[in-house]
Amino acid sequence: MYSEATKIFDIVEDISQSIAHDEAETIDKMAKWPEKSLRELQQQGLGGLTIPLEYGGLGQGTQVLSKVCEILGYNCASTAICFGMHCVGSAVIASKVTQYQQDTFLTPICEGRHITSLSLSESGSGSHFYLPQTRMQYSAEHEYRINGTKSFVTNGGKADSYVVSAVAEGSHSPGEQFNCVMIKAGAHGVKWGGEWRGLGLRGNSSRNMELNNVNISDKDILGQFGDQIWYVFNVITPYFLTAMAGAYVGIARAALDEATYHIKKRMFSFNGRALASSSVIQYQLGTLWAKYSRIRALVHYATDAFDNSDDEALLELFSAKAEVAESVVEIVNEAMTLCGGVAYREGSKLDRMLRDARAAHVMSPTTDMLRIWTGRSILDQPLLSDT
Repeated sequence: MYSEATKIFDIVEDISQSIAHDEAETIDKMAKWPEKSLRELQQQGLGGLTIPLEYGGLGQGTQVLSKVCEILGYNCASTAICFGMHCVGSAVIASKVTQYQQDTFLTPICEGRHITSLSLSESGSGSHFYLPQTRMQYSAEHEYRINGTKSFVTNGGKADSYVVSAVAEGSHSPGEQFNCVMIKAGAHGVKWGGEWRGLGLRGNSSRNMELNNVNISDKDILGQFGDQIWYVFNVITPYFLTAMAGAYVGIARAALDEATYHIKKRMFSFNGRALASSSVIQYQLGTLWAKYSRIRALVHYATDAFDNSDDEALLELFSAKAEVAESVVEIVNEAMTLCGGVAYREGSKLDRMLRDARAAHVMSPTTDMLRIWTGRSILDQPLLSDT
């Protein structure tokens, strides 16, 4: 419906300002999944944002995805992450799709009838999401049985399907037998853990997913059997980093605007001078703007490189997301300092932003892991060695 990026941004901006903005406080306080915004994004034809045109999607890449998540993240980080994860999952399905998978997943997604998500992380593998212990056992002709427990599944219990990682039974090297499979919501044997009550990103419905003898068909396997690391570094990681980076850039801009608004309206009663007239305040705000401008430019450059198949695109994405994670926490923290005591009030906008921003470091690939991957890429070393 909206193949041009500018039209997409206009639609997202309207939803962000009219729905995400109004619901952000309630989403944070009640740990409420941002269903209203997500359904409106679907209704406006944006569910297939990262699905190619030939499959009925909008055919957009990582650069548009980052900007969409930035716009949403400005008002509600939970909305940005939930929609971003749907877009990542959509891109994964579309990358090596079969006719069955197109009919079952992509077409409903593009028609605004289906939300998907990723289910990769496990408590036993920590940040090494590419080494799942969930097992995939052959049970009958063309059928497999899945057993394991996934953690921190965004949109958990809310999505219509999940991209799940598993290892073929009997494999001695998980990386060699890694598979991505589709599991539909409501499949027999799927059990969800308790509601997510995190410090930040409280609307994400980030729950544990238990898989107890869940049956799938070989038609639900994405790509070729054992198509392991290809998905991780060609689709999952780049799109995931993009969505996360965009959301956190949006938080950084929102924090700057909050500080700017406070500074402009603040007057000292003892001398009648405006806080904005202080050269110290001007310098501090200018420094924060430079940090924000830098990470925004880095994300733009990295996503442009990926969308244009640049040889160093992954290196750029690793570094950009790591820089965003470090800078957004610093920007929100310093914005809080500039706003003084009122910013430390429970329930303030900056209170929510700081809690949301802090998750940037711990969502895998973590900041430390991205720094290591960047260094290994530069030195021509195996990315997944010494994990």
